[in-house]
Amino acid sequence: MGEAYIVAATRTAGGRKGGKLKDWHPVDLGAVVLNELVDRTGMDPARVEDVIMGCVMQVGEQAINVARNAVMASKLPESVPGTSVDRQCGSSQQALQFAAQAVMSGTQDVVIAAGVESMTRVPMGSSAALAAKAGMGQYKSPRMEERYPNIQFSQFMGAEMMAKKYGLTKDQLDEFAYHSHQRAIAATQAGAFKDEIVALTIKDEAGAESAHTVDEGIRFDASLDGIRGVKLLVEGGAITAATSSQICDGASGVMIVSEKALKEFGLTPLARIHHLSVMGHDPVIMLEAPLPATQRALEKAGMKIDDIDLFEVNEAFASVPVAWLKATGANPENMNINGGAIALGHPLGASGTKLMTTLVHGLKAKNKRYGLQTMCEGGGMANVTIIERL
Repeated sequence: MGEAYIVAATRTAGGRKGGKLKDWHPVDLGAVVLNELVDRTGMDPARVEDVIMGCVMQVGEQAINVARNAVMASKLPESVPGTSVDRQCGSSQQALQFAAQAVMSGTQDVVIAAGVESMTRVPMGSSAALAAKAGMGQYKSPRMEERYPNIQFSQFMGAEMMAKKYGLTKDQLDEFAYHSHQRAIAATQAGAFKDEIVALTIKDEAGAESAHTVDEGIRFDASLDGIRGVKLLVEGGAITAATSSQICDGASGVMIVSEKALKEFGLTPLARIHHLSVMGHDPVIMLEAPLPATQRALEKAGMKIDDIDLFEVNEAFASVPVAWLKATGANPENMNINGGAIALGHPLGASGTKLMTTLVHGLKAKNKRYGLQTMCEGGGMANVTIIERL
């Protein structure tokens, strides 16, 4: 089987709900990332063989195949196809893995994996809400009900179940959230995100233009006392809005190529795909899947947790990465070193290639070799991708 290489990785800076990116159509956000990937590599746009784009709420402005629409809004020619992927929060991580599999199989040589989500313009839950409003019924079928009677699948309850199962206190989760902001602040002030972010032009209410290059969700005045004072989501629970990922607008992407393409186009690889896998798990606790998925991925790759230099574990809720650390024994100093979704935002379908972009650039900055990315996903699933920096 052939190898797959990442030759470019970029993302937009995140925008808060109703914030700086509220006027950006999600298709155009995706198009900016596609253009940037082509520009960074100097690749002839016509040589891109496919665009695979993760997106969770594929309705409204993100409907009718957002990937193909992003191609049509970009500098890529009409000959470049596009398809959209929904693996919930892992959508663009799955897009990356599909792209890598296409390249490794030898069927394609240049594929862009990307993700986009405007949670301002297409709110979370829009697809189910619109279906219910139109009288099209619920996604939970009679046979699903037989298997999971009287169960309402909920990521929020899953986060609470994770905290309870792994003995995590509210204080622990509050401290984790505080450190997420502190790491994001330090990374931003040190310019750690400079090479990975593509600037977006935004206008203020007066019409003045500026470049959006800083993640809007970071609370530069965050304090531990302030985080501790946020109301619990569920009475008697451990999770608050401050220990949950932020609603976010954004796009991200990576270009995946074969060894043949490296030579033909004179490309410089940033990293090699070392391992990729996906795993299903309990859909009720839902968010626990990254724990067994990581263990299985390491076993399949013939590696141990200490062989990995940096980790990106999505901060959907603080209980997920904290439980992951407890289960894997990974060094917390090597996980989410520049902060995570609690501070930077979680633009659903864009988060997979967003985290990969940060991981690729983080390995380069730290002169480290191996990185592992995983994230919890609705329905009780998790993708795991291991890369080797080159």
